[in-house]
Amino acid sequence: MTEYGIHCSHEQIPPADLLAAVIAAERAGFDAAMCSDHFSPWSARQGQSAFAWSWLGAALQATNLSFGVVNAPGQRYHPAIIAQAIGTLGAMYPGRFWAALGTGEYSNEHITGGPWPRKEVRNARLRECVDVIRDLLAGEEVTRDGLVTVDRARLWTRPPEPPPLIGAAVSTETAAWCAQWADGLVTVNAPEEKLRAMISAYRDAGGRGPVCLQVHLSWAATESEAEEIAYDQWRSNIFPPPVCWDLETAEHFDVVSQNVTVEQVRSVVNVSADPDRHTEWLRGYAGLGFDRIYLHHVGQDLSDFVTTFGAKVLPALR
Repeated sequence: MTEYGIHCSHEQIPPADLLAAVIAAERAGFDAAMCSDHFSPWSARQGQSAFAWSWLGAALQATNLSFGVVNAPGQRYHPAIIAQAIGTLGAMYPGRFWAALGTGEYSNEHITGGPWPRKEVRNARLRECVDVIRDLLAGEEVTRDGLVTVDRARLWTRPPEPPPLIGAAVSTETAAWCAQWADGLVTVNAPEEKLRAMISAYRDAGGRGPVCLQVHLSWAATESEAEEIAYDQWRSNIFPPPVCWDLETAEHFDVVSQNVTVEQVRSVVNVSADPDRHTEWLRGYAGLGFDRIYLHHVGQDLSDFVTTFGAKVLPALR
């Protein structure tokens, strides 16, 4: 049976408010949670970007939900530090934490002052990071001299079972590549044929573990309000790769999204004031074979969304 979780967007919501929302989500019947890990928001209107790893410790303590985070090791983060963070949360909350690993976006990674590598180099760097993280979580002493450098690193605090390392992908090519190393796959909502192809690419290449979907949606009491929320908060997020990977700052995203239309936003966000319509969309995603679906209401106030979906959408899905 498909699990339905909540996505917690650090780019949009202050961490204390986000913690209150995820506590409310558990009480409302959500099964799980995941969060972003950004240094910068996608737009000045979003206006936040708290440190995900501090928040995860608080959220895991405050709830009984499972949690995941989407992380990009290799530039802003050294993989040994990410292994230590994963190992610590795994030791404190066994069986409740996973990390999805991807190649990242320049808007977060440029802060180190280093160059932004080509995509194929970023892929190779991520693969090295995955191996470093896995070896450290297995208790090995790790030294590397490659795209990432590691000198005699060892994790002294580790969980009995390493948390899953899930691949983050938005293309079928990356999904198939993730099958070489990942314990599962996570992607974002797209047309049905694209999502079906993503799952097939991962499974046909030997991919194991759960396939997960983050669904961008906007709900409000009226259709116009739901549309206004989506347009205000998510119009800077309609651009496919490589644009979303390579822009440098929130200001750049705001400039390139000045002429985005509501129709374009609706192409990437499920917008409706009708809970039954959202139920239909989510049921369709589950029918494609997703094991976990994480709901991301793109508004900055999650309280009414959590209450309404907990009362009307989640029971209908189950």
